[in-house]
Amino acid sequence: MLERFRHKVEELRGLIADLRSASPVISSERSESRNLYLLAVSGGIDSMCLADLWLRCFGPDSFAIAHCNFHLRGEESDGDEALVTKWAEENGVRMHRVGFDTAGYAAENGVSIEMAARELRYRWFGELCEEHGYEAVVVAHHADDNAETLILNMVRGAGLKGLTGMKTVSPLPLQQKPGQAGLDNFCHPDLDDFCHPDHDDFCHPDHDDFCHPRPDRGSVSLLRPLLTFTRKQIEGHVFAWKVPYREDSTNSSVEYRRNSIRHEIFPLFERMNPSYVRTLNREMTYLSDASSIVDEWCLAQLPKVINHDGTTDGHHGTGEDISISTSRLLEIPQWRYLLYYILEPYGFNTSVLESLENLLKSDRTVSGKRFESAGYVLRTERQSLVVVRKMAGQAGHDVASHPGHDVATHPGHDVTVIPDLIGDPFMPVRGAGTYHCNGRRFVVEVLPWSAEMPLQQPAGTLIFDAGKLKFPFVCRKWRKGDWMIPFGMRGRKKISDLFADLKYDALEKESALMIVDCRGEMAEKQHVAAVMGVRSDDAYKVDESTASVIRITVL
Repeated sequence: MLERFRHKVEELRGLIADLRSASPVISSERSESRNLYLLAVSGGIDSMCLADLWLRCFGPDSFAIAHCNFHLRGEESDGDEALVTKWAEENGVRMHRVGFDTAGYAAENGVSIEMAARELRYRWFGELCEEHGYEAVVVAHHADDNAETLILNMVRGAGLKGLTGMKTVSPLPLQQKPGQAGLDNFCHPDLDDFCHPDHDDFCHPDHDDFCHPRPDRGSVSLLRPLLTFTRKQIEGHVFAWKVPYREDSTNSSVEYRRNSIRHEIFPLFERMNPSYVRTLNREMTYLSDASSIVDEWCLAQLPKVINHDGTTDGHHGTGEDISISTSRLLEIPQWRYLLYYILEPYGFNTSVLESLENLLKSDRTVSGKRFESAGYVLRTERQSLVVVRKMAGQAGHDVASHPGHDVATHPGHDVTVIPDLIGDPFMPVRGAGTYHCNGRRFVVEVLPWSAEMPLQQPAGTLIFDAGKLKFPFVCRKWRKGDWMIPFGMRGRKKISDLFADLKYDALEKESALMIVDCRGEMAEKQHVAAVMGVRSDDAYKVDESTASVIRITVL
């Protein structure tokens, strides 16, 4: 096993050589110590086997170990830390260790214990690599883990890509610090199925397969040199070389889905095929090749079905909003999988996809439906499916330009904090540009006013005196109690009454956008400046003193 392990590590080192030169994380410190690797060691049998193999093959100066104490199992967690610490000291291996208030982090961030442990662990690994220049993080996932992952993905429905298994080399995204928004938009909602809260070697961390790396911080490599070895081989090495390890008492429980597969399902597989682990891993390599072929086909189909109307770049998986032509989509025999391929990166689950398929196959009216994922809204229109981001801000928080868009800040109005708004999330509008909010897209322009410009604008377009409605203003959803003084009137009118006049149904009310002036008491009194694309408040009308206007057009 030692010689096979050595060859596998050397092979993986060759695979990451190109990534090293291209990585934005590389620093002078990293280049000086790029032969150092960071091993995630929990104290369990798999990670202790990994540490022992690395020590015997490459020596104590070639790596460091990182241990997380999540303080979830009391004395057991402390015992794990003590074992790993003693092993590192006896063998002269550098060790990093950290303690986390995992339960507190989970409560504060509204995530499960499993996801909290995952975020804390891999964020810390990334920080260690940045600080100390480690070449890569090495984890102890093995062939049995890969087989378990395959079964989990099949059960929950992860598509073809979910059947390809873990990668021996994948990127480890350097996640944002706690409190920075956006994790939910990148992480697959079902990762809890893969996670055990207290073991690095027991959790499926493949962000390459399930999440979109953060382009602003780059990534380091995540290596799995044990992926070709079975659990029985690992146990054999540990027992032969008397490698110390600790057994997690929760490993025997079937509370976690992975444990249930390991203890209840795999014994049945073994009776049918004693070599089932190798068989499943071999099948995953074939499925990985098939997935690459299918991905190439899907990419070739995208130009046929993505609308290019100047409001989207039509790229897939970039986070940019898209518009899908339903008529052209349905002309493709394999349209169901293509639709899944397009929408999966935006976090829409299988129930949404099933509803969309049924809708597109039926004779019912397609337009007017709305579906949501963690970070996006899908709206059905007469000839298209439109995916746009949800609102970017939260009431009372500091705000910045909407992420992912080139929004120019209006000169002289570089305001970074919007006064406290009571209630729902909002999206700041800080200058001219294209915006996306609550399932709607709209363009904001700043134009010089002239007598030739008509006061009566086309449907969906409103103009405001730029000296009266100033940046930043915000967009938010309608709330009961909102009111305005419609252009040309003197008395106030509730927005709910305006909706009644317009004969809006519940969906139209839900998707309506309010433009709210942030100055003075306008926001607190729920006095809105306009209903996007419909009516504007009389206080912002153009008059003889107007020098420039803000024109807002709903796309």
